[in-house]
Amino acid sequence: MMHSQPLDTPKANILVIDDTPENLYLLASMLTEQGYKVRSVTKGAAGLRGAQAAPPDLILLDINMPEMNGYEVCQCLKSSDRTCNIPVIFISAMDDVLDKVKAFTVGGVDYITKPFQVEEVLVRVENHLTIRHLQKQLQEQNTKLQQEIRERQQAEEKFAKAFRSSPSPIAITTFQEGRFIDVNSSFLRMSGYSLEEIIGFSSADLNLGITAAQNYSTWQKLLETESVQNHERDFRTQSGEIRIVLLSAELIDLDGTQCILNIINDITERKRLENEFISLVSHELRTPLTSLIGSLDLLGTGQLGTLTARGEQVLNIAITNIERLNRLVNDILDLEQMKSGKIAMQAVKCNISDLLIQAAEAMEAMAERSQINLIIQAATAKILADPDRMLQTLTNLIGNAIKFSEAGGTVWLRVKLQTDYVQIEVQDQGRGIPTNKLQTIFERFQQVDVSDSRKKGGTGLGLAICRNIIEQHHGKIWAESILGQGSTFYIILPLLNGAL
Repeated sequence: MMHSQPLDTPKANILVIDDTPENLYLLASMLTEQGYKVRSVTKGAAGLRGAQAAPPDLILLDINMPEMNGYEVCQCLKSSDRTCNIPVIFISAMDDVLDKVKAFTVGGVDYITKPFQVEEVLVRVENHLTIRHLQKQLQEQNTKLQQEIRERQQAEEKFAKAFRSSPSPIAITTFQEGRFIDVNSSFLRMSGYSLEEIIGFSSADLNLGITAAQNYSTWQKLLETESVQNHERDFRTQSGEIRIVLLSAELIDLDGTQCILNIINDITERKRLENEFISLVSHELRTPLTSLIGSLDLLGTGQLGTLTARGEQVLNIAITNIERLNRLVNDILDLEQMKSGKIAMQAVKCNISDLLIQAAEAMEAMAERSQINLIIQAATAKILADPDRMLQTLTNLIGNAIKFSEAGGTVWLRVKLQTDYVQIEVQDQGRGIPTNKLQTIFERFQQVDVSDSRKKGGTGLGLAICRNIIEQHHGKIWAESILGQGSTFYIILPLLNGAL
């Protein structure tokens, strides 16, 4: 029984054209032994047809042949797009210099004189096949590069069209210096500047209202993630008008220079309507809420009759929900008034340790009910602050730490002094905060778990208020956390003239 075995892949396909059968046999034999696939023909016309039908990797071509000599065959090969790149090695008994010159003139790549040496033929075949292989690789790379260039040009054309026609203001700035390289017409309309007044300058040069701290924050974020999304900023136009915008930015490479693509969404009108709506709704809710609280308190005193046990339970639920709703309305008003500047900070000299102790004392009853230990590690330091607002911030952070800690846990309150600022830390042993939530928890109505407002009684505004208060004190607030181990909230505030 015969078993078919797969043939090894040949090293290359070679076409031999020679009218001498002995030469054909010798060349075919020695090339086949070296792993080449060989086709042999005795006439030039047959060789041309074979090359057109299945182009070989290399052709060995005799010169003196009937009907069509080797020069004519080579000229026909080079005149066809399908066969023009096939290397042709002439093998001939003609050893005159003019014959060799003519062979190279019609397109041959080499010339071997008969009688030939087997080793010489093999070496030259291998060399020209290697050259042909490298040429093919280079052609493929060039084709790929040209395709990439075309695709890049198309992408650049699309980008340029979108850049110019976009209704959103767009600007390209250098990464290191923040200087404007290009802006679209929408940016010019919003800013009030001309192109000549912007190109080459930075936002600081033009006094666009974006602070150095905000620029640094964006720069740091871009280094970490290469993009930022929807950061709210104030934008000052040439006329001095302040617009509220959402800034999105992405790192791009522009002709070898690292740049930032800035896309701006003007939300000034939306913010105005939003603030008016929130303020209106909040104020309209306060009056009926006050009336409801008074009515429920009156029911609780028993002056209107004794309630059953079930009635008292329902009343307590109602009071809890009304108090939560009242906190929400107050938080919304506080936040909006702070952001609009309607609440001015009454800054006085304060001892940060005294504020921390007062906040801990205010939250002591809550800590005892939750079986949480409060440990204070204070240090004396003077700051310029609104004591009421600082207490509001500290009690909010301590309250959160207690709410999200298990019974028997500990909450640490620390004050650490640095050269020109004081650092406050509120650390708990709670469930922790996922990394992707560490920034968003300081936004309005953002909570780690959507069920927290229901289970923990939060409004989702406490941390947003804390951030606003700290920023108005020229400070910074952030959080670090390890899931399952706890969280630490940090506050940095400038010391009063460096005084301790």
